[in-house]
Amino acid sequence: MNPEAARRAAERAARDSYGRLLSILSARTRDIALAEDALADAFESALETWPRTGVPDNPAAWLVTTARRKTLDVWRHDQVHEAAAQTLHLLADEFTESEAAGAVPDERLRLLFVCAHPAIDAAARTPLMLQTVLGLDVQRMAGAFLTAPATLGQRLVRAKTRIRQAGIPFEFPEARDLPDRLQDVLDGIYAAYGTGWDDIDGTDLTRRLSNEAMELCAILCRLMPTEPEPLGLLALMLFCESRTAARRDGAGAYVPLDAQDIAQWNRGMVAEAEHALRHAASLSAPGPYQLEAAIQSAHTQRRLGADVPAAALVSLYDGLLALRPSVGAQVSRCCAVARADGPLAGLAALDALDANVVSNYQPWWAARAHLLAEAGRGVEAQAAFQRAIGLTVQPAVRAHLARVASGAA
Repeated sequence: MNPEAARRAAERAARDSYGRLLSILSARTRDIALAEDALADAFESALETWPRTGVPDNPAAWLVTTARRKTLDVWRHDQVHEAAAQTLHLLADEFTESEAAGAVPDERLRLLFVCAHPAIDAAARTPLMLQTVLGLDVQRMAGAFLTAPATLGQRLVRAKTRIRQAGIPFEFPEARDLPDRLQDVLDGIYAAYGTGWDDIDGTDLTRRLSNEAMELCAILCRLMPTEPEPLGLLALMLFCESRTAARRDGAGAYVPLDAQDIAQWNRGMVAEAEHALRHAASLSAPGPYQLEAAIQSAHTQRRLGADVPAAALVSLYDGLLALRPSVGAQVSRCCAVARADGPLAGLAALDALDANVVSNYQPWWAARAHLLAEAGRGVEAQAAFQRAIGLTVQPAVRAHLARVASGAA
């Protein structure tokens, strides 16, 4: 096999299996940073070995076994760790081929709960989940968390060190600790999905992130059938995912929800989302993800021809903000107010938000531009559109806003 083919095979294995492999290694070493280094070395070995020997029948099993051996080598040459002997015992059994290749979702979820431990800085929990379980690099995450890459990198290093030094157990939390940590895990899963959803172009990486986020949430629902919020999050993601094919028109241009061709929606996925949401509601413990899913359900039903009063959407956003305030929900509520009471009411609601918080928040400027155009304030609308375009990172969305701005001129 030539080196390029080996590189592609290694990249494919990393793309498809990184989170599973790191979760297996971390669960046994109790040291995320060490597991990351060993896995990186294993991928490097694959690039050197596979061109000579060929790609193994089970690349994931080869990688995790190689990484395990590299971990053992590190410990044999570093006897200063008192826990080395005990941890070596944990790794005594060979990783079987079925373990590396098969579904090991419990290990990924276990690592998510480790990342959500209260001993870890709250600001590091979600990015730590995204890096360790889903393989996102610091450079990609930094913008989403409004943090310089170097700062975020240092925060993640400290978090991994804290896990090792505090001896945080790699196990599911006890029942009394579950609610707080479950919320962080759900936030991490949703952040992974959002990374893929925000990428209108849908690269292989971002589609994998979205698919893996939905898979992890579905597994969490099965493991915790009496917890309503995982069901709410699953419903929310299913509603969004059902519209994926309709987000582009025949020419490849971005299409917002209100203009989408509903014939392209995945009706089976919508029905699955509705079922999950009803199941969550039957557990009689409302939560923010259930309310976000209910809002998506209302949008879906309205587009399908059902009469959903605009005031009902405002009420749903009020409930969401009462449970979990966020600038995104505040801006969305302003848009719901505009639907209920007209663009001037929506603009007034937007103007009432904290200027320091929304000054560089793209959705606020996009909403303001649309409402100013509806209110006939063309000059102000054009300025707001330009600001929104300048804050937009997705080329397809930028082009859409430019088209709308041109039509509103």
